[in-house]
Amino acid sequence: MTNDYLSFPSGARVLVTGASGYTGTVLVKKLVAQGASVRAIARTSSNLTPFEGLPIEWIRGDVFDPATTTQATQGIEYVIHVAAAYREAKITDETYHKVHIESTKLLAQGLLGAPNFKRFVHVSTVGVHGHIDEPPADETYRFSPGDIYQRTKAEAELWIREFAATNNFPIAVVRPAAIYGPGDKRLLKVFKMASKPVFPLFGRGQGLYHLIHVDDLTDIFILAALHPAAAGEAFIAGNASPSRLQDIASTIADEIGNTKMRFVRFPAWPLFLAADICEAICKPLGIEPPIYRRRVAFFTKDRAFDTSKLKRLLGYTNRIGVDEGLRSTARWYRGAGWL
Repeated sequence: MTNDYLSFPSGARVLVTGASGYTGTVLVKKLVAQGASVRAIARTSSNLTPFEGLPIEWIRGDVFDPATTTQATQGIEYVIHVAAAYREAKITDETYHKVHIESTKLLAQGLLGAPNFKRFVHVSTVGVHGHIDEPPADETYRFSPGDIYQRTKAEAELWIREFAATNNFPIAVVRPAAIYGPGDKRLLKVFKMASKPVFPLFGRGQGLYHLIHVDDLTDIFILAALHPAAAGEAFIAGNASPSRLQDIASTIADEIGNTKMRFVRFPAWPLFLAADICEAICKPLGIEPPIYRRRVAFFTKDRAFDTSKLKRLLGYTNRIGVDEGLRSTARWYRGAGWL
């Protein structure tokens, strides 16, 4: 697949937030390889060892700190706003609000009217849609966020879309599906489960899940920043079609040679009850619950999307299919000793 808008012009001034996270790391290294002039925001506690030797201008501070964002946005042409607060017991509701909403407001307001500024790529999530009653859902599907992460992501997206419409501010919104690839830790649990003799399935749903390989996703970010047709649009970033959790697990088990794995289906309600109890006890104590309601929902909620807008409007076709991506990721995990 070729696309004239998959590379930044040499020297283009690009600001990346969330640069030291999993997706941000892949994106930043890709931008540097393209010859972009990269500026990145990273917390003072972030490990920048993976970027040693790369010509990146680091701004150390919180993405919701006005002084940090003011310094970071000076002279910038493009912003790819990847920063996110991921679900952990120690993270407060206030932190989600600051990282998702306040940072978006500060960055956008700081760039309003800036000379040479071209586009703000706002990274949202398919989680803003919640459970999909009649899959697949496209970009126009109703918002129904189910937890604080999704609610603040939804509020941030709605705010910047309104801000852009009111102020003629150039944006594009990308809502990633489940991100995976070599080095990812969030979906590692599924790979580990597929290495066991029994893979549990909960509830009676199809267990539809939509994936996006990190390499495809970062290409989509770049395309959203550069393609003229992306201006003012929102895009769901996922593979061409969803996968059943059962099929995902089967592919992983086949790749790692787990011939003994079998599926066992259980009712979902006892797990939801256990998750509610664990969260109620653990969160006030700042302890990571052994089970989350969201983790149970992972097995019971259908998440399936129509991603055709990417191809129709931007001419993008995913380079890495689900089978290839799962297998290469499983091989990486094994080579790294994670499986």
